[in-house]
Amino acid sequence: MSLRDRQRAETRLAVQTHAIRLFTDVGYDATTVADVAAAAGVSAMTVYRHFPTKEDLVLYDEYDPVTASAVTAAPPGPLTGRIGHALSETAAHGSSSEKAFLLARLRLMISVPALRARHLDSQYATADAIVAALACSAEEEFRVRATAMACLGAAHVALLRWAETDGEADLAGLIRETLTSVFGSGS
Repeated sequence: MSLRDRQRAETRLAVQTHAIRLFTDVGYDATTVADVAAAAGVSAMTVYRHFPTKEDLVLYDEYDPVTASAVTAAPPGPLTGRIGHALSETAAHGSSSEKAFLLARLRLMISVPALRARHLDSQYATADAIVAALACSAEEEFRVRATAMACLGAAHVALLRWAETDGEADLAGLIRETLTSVFGSGS
């Protein structure tokens, strides 16, 4: 990663961290992009350069390429198992501070109606990344997309349960449990 890319990533994380803190402390609707920019010590234009919408300040992450890569690297087997394995493996990694940040973002996604609605868009993007990573034929794309969306829906239920436990439960285990509940033990 180049110095410029590293600086961009650091700026993006700093802006998003301040945004999450403000949204949590002050309220999502009561916090403006200008408030976030001021807290992060950047211009509003810089915020918009990294996050095109206010919702993106909460929803943005870099999990899609990581998840898609994990699907392609998953052991051979049924597609539900490969996607489920990738989702649980992705959830298993991460430091406690990364998990705390995910929990704060998730709590906002749950409590703010505009974020709940936009979260579905992020699931479509994840499904797109999985479809692209598997380089599906046109005939396979429908099946792969349907399977990915079903797995992501199950994983979302696990995330909700994880938030209910204040992040104390094993997230990867919850994902495996919901996938088994939906698809059975052979998934």
